[in-house]
Amino acid sequence: MIIDDGIVFRPAEEKDAGTLVQLYDQAARWMRKHGIEQWKPGDKDAAHFLSKMREGEVWIARDADGRVCGAYELWWSDEEAWGIQPPVAGYVHRLMVAREVAPAGAGRRMLEHAERRTARTGRERARLDCVSTNPRLLAYYRGAGYRVVGELPDKQGKDGRTYGVILLEKRLDRLSVV
Repeated sequence: MIIDDGIVFRPAEEKDAGTLVQLYDQAARWMRKHGIEQWKPGDKDAAHFLSKMREGEVWIARDADGRVCGAYELWWSDEEAWGIQPPVAGYVHRLMVAREVAPAGAGRRMLEHAERRTARTGRERARLDCVSTNPRLLAYYRGAGYRVVGELPDKQGKDGRTYGVILLEKRLDRLSVV
């Protein structure tokens, strides 16, 4: 367990898959309610999260009272969006915040946790992608120190739809890896 500014982080386990599905669906409903067309409730099931636990890392964040306040996935490659790359980056996906319980700044704490995890592996960059129709999220990531390095205008979704994503990265060479 890692405690970071009042948030306790731990790797997700099989028993957490249902909680991760609920967290994803809550975040998707919040996005829809606020006019953000990005995630759909029901799009990610337990099998998705179990697969990501096997292929990379999934982290659960809890507040000081032990309530789940968020989670994220950390992948070691993302060929679908970034193509074949040398192993220099960690790829942050599905940064999910439980808005009704998360303390202020929880999303930023989770991003920083992912960056430190990535730096500990000797990788020098954190990368993520953001749907190109979400300027608010793009501004959030830029405010966290990420810079736009490209765009993939025709990413193919699992449901067959095509959408654009903006590729962002942050250099980690000045990060403390404690």
